[in-house]
Formats: sequence, C-alpha cells, structure tokens
Amino acid sequence: MKNAIQRITASAAGYDTLPLRLGAGVIFVAHGAQKMFGWFGGYGLQGTGQWMASIGLEPGVLMAAMAGGAEFLGGIALILGLLLRPAAAVLAATMVVAIVSVHLPNGLFLANNGYEFGLALLAVSVSLAIRGAGSASVDRMLSARLVG
Repeated sequence: MKNAIQRITASAAGYDTLPLRLGAGVIFVAHGAQKMFGWFGGYGLQGTGQWMASIGLEPGVLMAAMAGGAEFLGGIALILGLLLRPAAAVLAATMVVAIVSVHLPNGLFLANNGYEFGLALLAVSVSLAIRGAGSASVDRMLSARLVG
C-alpha cells in the first residue's frame, strides 16, 4: 500500500505546476459548483441533469453529479496538490466527454460554443497528470513522509 501511495504522490521538485494547478483548479471548482449547487449562476444538479438528458447523456442527474463532482472535487485536489495525478486524469476524461458530446460540432472557437476552452483545460489536466503536483503540494509532503 505504501508503494502505491508513493507512486501516486511522487512528483518532481519545482514550482512550475503551481500556477497551472491554481488557475485550472479555481475554474474547475467554479464550474463544478454551478453543476452541483447552482452557485455562480449555475442550474444545480436537477437543472444540469435535465440539460444533460436533453443532449442524450442519460441518466441526466447521475451524469450531472459525475461531471459536477469530478470538476468540484478535482478542482479542490488541483488547488491543494492532493492526489493530483488521479484527479487530473479524471478531469481530463471529463473534458474529453464535454468536448465530444457538446462542443465539437461547434468548431474550435468559444464564441460559437466551440471546444477551445475545454481543449485548454484538457491540455492542462493531461500535463499535470504527467508532471505531478510539484514542490508546493500536499502530494509532495505525503511523499516525503513516506520516504523519510
């Protein structure tokens, strides 16, 4: 178990991931809060679930809970740098679903409800999953305690 946790929390030293983690984390938390709780002008779980069902993502409320939960909890994980690799992987998968099921037919540009924003968040998520959380992270502290 200790080795599995070490592999998940291992991260190269550096502060280069901190701005990516914080920026993307805030965005993901806000979007997840819209879906889950109706905060920041969102529709909450029921409203988001109805919309998801209307575009063929069934059952809508479950899909809304999964997407909203991934974004909200994943965003918190990015901000803290806690279990970053699995969180970033789940967020990347969430962005792939959003791009393919909602934005791809609209082209690249955000002005047309295109996929450029989702693609940017996908790129950040994949990069963080590969790189790890960096020096200023809970993962780094956990990893150091397990080694030492």
